[in-house]
Amino acid sequence: MFLIDQIILLAAILIIFGIVSSKLSARLGLPVLVLFLMVGMLAGEDGPGGIVFDNAEIAHALGSLALAIILFDGGLQTPMTSVKQVWKPASVLATFGVLVTAVITGVAAAYILDLSLFYGLLIGAIVGSTDAAAVFSLLRNAGIHINPRLKATLEIESATNDPMAIFLTVGLLEVLVKSLEPGTGLLMLFVQQMGIGSVVGLAAGWLSVRVINRIHLTTSGLYPVMVAAFGLLAFGVAANLGGSGFLAIFIAGVVIGNSRFVFQRSTFLFHDGLAWLGQIIMFVILGLLINPSTLLDVWFEGLLIALVLTLLARPLSVLPVLKLFGFSIKEITLVSWVGLRGSVPIILAIYPLMYGLPGAELIFSVVFFVVLISATVQGSTLPWMARALELTEPAPVTPAATLEITALGDVDADIVEYQLGESSRASGRRLSQMALPEGTVVAMITRGNEVIPPRGSTLLHAGDHLFIVMKPDVRDFVDLVCSGIAKSDHLELPAAELKLKGYTKVEDLSHSYGIKLAADGYLSLDEALRQALAEAPAVGDSQHFGAVILYVREMVGQRITTVGIAPAAHAN
Repeated sequence: MFLIDQIILLAAILIIFGIVSSKLSARLGLPVLVLFLMVGMLAGEDGPGGIVFDNAEIAHALGSLALAIILFDGGLQTPMTSVKQVWKPASVLATFGVLVTAVITGVAAAYILDLSLFYGLLIGAIVGSTDAAAVFSLLRNAGIHINPRLKATLEIESATNDPMAIFLTVGLLEVLVKSLEPGTGLLMLFVQQMGIGSVVGLAAGWLSVRVINRIHLTTSGLYPVMVAAFGLLAFGVAANLGGSGFLAIFIAGVVIGNSRFVFQRSTFLFHDGLAWLGQIIMFVILGLLINPSTLLDVWFEGLLIALVLTLLARPLSVLPVLKLFGFSIKEITLVSWVGLRGSVPIILAIYPLMYGLPGAELIFSVVFFVVLISATVQGSTLPWMARALELTEPAPVTPAATLEITALGDVDADIVEYQLGESSRASGRRLSQMALPEGTVVAMITRGNEVIPPRGSTLLHAGDHLFIVMKPDVRDFVDLVCSGIAKSDHLELPAAELKLKGYTKVEDLSHSYGIKLAADGYLSLDEALRQALAEAPAVGDSQHFGAVILYVREMVGQRITTVGIAPAAHAN
């Protein structure tokens, strides 16, 4: 038997065991990273597995690759709407907040461990970033819902604060090992890292979308692989030019994820699985690297540093920032408690080992212990904290469950599958009453194991799966029709113009979109417009109906066949 045969068998066992252990996350109330680390430690030298692994270079290489993949997947899943909503507080937290956290924790670490100030600041920088994946996996598993603004702030901050922590760690190591000037030299390194990383990330994302949409591959399975290759290209180019590869790959992911490209849904699924595999491999390897007996030597000091980080450094870095942006004290308290440490600190703790820094083993052990305490204590108490602060909200109305999107090659259309919920606007109504946008077609309906032919008279039931062909620009409207009925009459309609068939009933418009017209419900939009207009209708005519304006967009003879509807505030 060759060595590689044994390695493949061992890797398969550890990965399968890691995946299975993730099922215990919700039941035990622990982040999956803790369970993966435990798997690695159990398989390690001091555990039943007895595997001896002490190669920091291999751990660094695998960890950096896994971290790049995880950040890329995080970028792909970060909607631009969330970025626009909270980019100001999140960006300040991701930069200034990390710096304040690193300084306060670093000063305390230097005193607690009796180290020099720069050594202490290095520890503070390493544990400066938070882990969004662990936080929201717990929230989802525990059934906790918080308001969208608070959730978006936590996600964007956690996704973007890693580059700052990486920069501070590398910069301090350059100061300690290579005598870099702490003042101007560190500032220039910051500008170089962030500037090159941002430019390369934007360029790589823009280029990849255009190449993917224009190239015609014979095998559809290669498209997700190509997207991954462009992400790694962004990382490699930025890193070789002296910039932050991690920032570049995250920005490239955001650009790609918010663009339209072929086989988009399958690409997202592929990278989600790849990111999970990266997390499992990374944490199991890091668990193998640590010697659990060394944690006993630093448990008291590590506990003190974890207390300073959680109860002092994180709140002091969060309070002034979020207070400035109008967050409540309860929201600030929850954000302070969500300073959950995860993958990045442990990866960064390997950097001192790579640089050959004296005392690097002590730093690694302390950081590892701090991460374990943070993930275990904060992770297990997070749902309780959200409830205690009364920040939990009822589960949102049943959303349009998009289970798969398949781009139709060069055709500018998607097939989107929706599952109707109990409170869906479409449930209990005829297909003809859905008031779907112009050009949208219901191709198939499935109910259990039965296929229902889509006809205008078809009565829709909760649990039905609707396969709808649509153009991308009407997606938000179709989501609205298939989603749950809101508890209030106020609806945030998309700013774009909604085009409907002229025979659409006024009451169907109200039920599907919440748009109420000053007209009898039994009238069609064609009839309502004719009654409101002083003269015979012509293409381009418009009429105010309260908060919206109706436009005559298409006519056949004297009949209005297509009506445009737009909010009065966005009238053209």
